[in-house]
Amino acid sequence: MTDIVDELRNIVLVAHQGAGKTSLAEIMLFKAGVSKRIGRVEDGNTLMDFEPEEIKRNSSISSAFHQFDWNKHTITFIDTPGDQNFFTDTRICMQAADSALVVIDAVDGVKVQTEQAWEFAKEFNMPCLIFINKLDRERADFSRTLDDATQCFKPKPIITQLPIGSEEDFKGVVDLVSLKAYTYDANGKSAKIDIPADMQDLVANEREAFIENVAEADDELIERYLEGETLTDDELVAALKKGTLNREFVPVLCGSATKNVGIDLLMNFITDCMPSSIDRGKKIGVDPDKENEIERNPDADAPFSAFVFKTVADPYAGRLSIFRVVSGTLGADGTFYNVNKETKERFNQLLTVEGQEQKAATGAGPGAIAA
Repeated sequence: MTDIVDELRNIVLVAHQGAGKTSLAEIMLFKAGVSKRIGRVEDGNTLMDFEPEEIKRNSSISSAFHQFDWNKHTITFIDTPGDQNFFTDTRICMQAADSALVVIDAVDGVKVQTEQAWEFAKEFNMPCLIFINKLDRERADFSRTLDDATQCFKPKPIITQLPIGSEEDFKGVVDLVSLKAYTYDANGKSAKIDIPADMQDLVANEREAFIENVAEADDELIERYLEGETLTDDELVAALKKGTLNREFVPVLCGSATKNVGIDLLMNFITDCMPSSIDRGKKIGVDPDKENEIERNPDADAPFSAFVFKTVADPYAGRLSIFRVVSGTLGADGTFYNVNKETKERFNQLLTVEGQEQKAATGAGPGAIAA
């Protein structure tokens, strides 16, 4: 069961309205094979924005949930509103995730709700990942957007990828971990290429800066680096994951959701470097009988504990309470103690929430988000 928990990734998508969170969610679902077509916000046919008011506004007004399998992991993501009028929902739902994917528009840069989401992540001590989106758009500028983020955010953002081309000539990314370059065709299919000649000096400089930043997360690595040793890719990935988990820095990736550029690398990064519930460790709650603080580790064999963070009204299923499992395992017909009502209750049906649909689940262990 520990292996199963370690293969779960709960990540919340946050940004200012219009940065492309929902478009990013849609393309990830498409690449993972969950959907057969790419939903478009402007067409009102996305899996994540399904409420009539969301379709009318072309923007999210309530958090939505979905999950997919990728690289032998299960990723559950929460697509949250970027509109300030609905940002309370964003804060509430962030508490159920283990990390945050902060989407920044490469044209508009960091905006008010981006900063607010960052403050929420700081409040919850949440590891973050930045994705600079819309690099194919007119006036998109990776360097300017990165400078904007560096000035606004702590811990420091560190470049993990570089874009190949800009605006209408944007066609791929260079991964500084593996030192590999990828371009994408009109269908989002990637091809490995040599690092472009006009980028080699930039890549070499940024690779050195990346290694130095990442090595600082591990005392042994930084010592070896300063002594001139070459660090392996596996060592860099481990240090990158450690530093991200401890909020020593924030990795910066880049691409375009609508053009399907860099999305596969982003999904790989989430499974390889973003934390599981086990990585995040224990949570502290209150014993309902003794009213003293108790700790719960993400252990499937521990007593069951969970917290409800959102309630929705479904026209078919009725009132649904969406919860995050902290410890233990709940079966489809399991019982639990309702702290608010001070009574034991039994589940009629255990569900996973996928967009506007719900699917029956046989059980839910640590890290699971269910209803």
